[in-house]
Amino acid sequence: MVSIEEYGQFETTWCPGCGNFSILSSLKKALTDMDIAPHEVMISSGIGQAAKMPHYLNCHMFNGLHGRSLPVAQGMKMANPEMKVICVSGDGCTYGEGGNHFLAAIRRNLDITMLVHNNQIYGLTKGQASPTTGRGHVTKAQPKGAQSEGFNPVSTAVAMKASFVARAFSGEPDHLASMITQAVNHTGFSLVDILQPCVSFNKVNTFAWYKERTYFMEDHDAANWGAAMEKSDEFNERIPLGVLYRNDRPVFPVLDRLAVHEYDRNDLKAVIQSYT
Repeated sequence: MVSIEEYGQFETTWCPGCGNFSILSSLKKALTDMDIAPHEVMISSGIGQAAKMPHYLNCHMFNGLHGRSLPVAQGMKMANPEMKVICVSGDGCTYGEGGNHFLAAIRRNLDITMLVHNNQIYGLTKGQASPTTGRGHVTKAQPKGAQSEGFNPVSTAVAMKASFVARAFSGEPDHLASMITQAVNHTGFSLVDILQPCVSFNKVNTFAWYKERTYFMEDHDAANWGAAMEKSDEFNERIPLGVLYRNDRPVFPVLDRLAVHEYDRNDLKAVIQSYT
């Protein structure tokens, strides 16, 4: 049985009280509960405080460009289909710079898991509004309040009939670990949008703010698209936690590596040199 200690303990650069600590612990718990060893996991991330998570895990990882974590994750899965591939980044990186990749990943439906640390602010770059920041939210960069409506990622994912859509809260670590477990075990693109307080730059959407509003869904039929759309639209007054929507769409076909044609290395070298 895999132990949590195998995933290591590392010094972080996160602020004391950051929700990222709970997400990291919940991810370790989920992986060990599923008996997935570190060498069986590949994690891709972009830029931001959330994207630093792979640095604090003993596993395969790639820390890339802002908004570009999903293309790398999809490449990882296509190169090694047997691996558990997890993509980790923040709301700005995923829904802002990486917004088009997010939409394409839902359409493509490779068997990967996307964990989004959603603190409704840009934390690494010191507190400007992100795509999920609510309208009117005052920041240093938006002193008169954010003028755009906040982006609802789970509504978008459900509307596009993503294979698996869930929402969790870093303040409920056992439930979060369960959502991660279900996402990793689901075959297809799995999104877990994780509400995560930023103690330094978001004084509106605090731990207490989320705690007062979040609730666990009961008797929700995750196969019912209409019901999922209705639940996914709840946010400010009441915020549902759990699996919003799930289906069994066909996954993007990944080539069997044994069936890939083996090119002669000298022939390949000649082709490359012909273009240089």
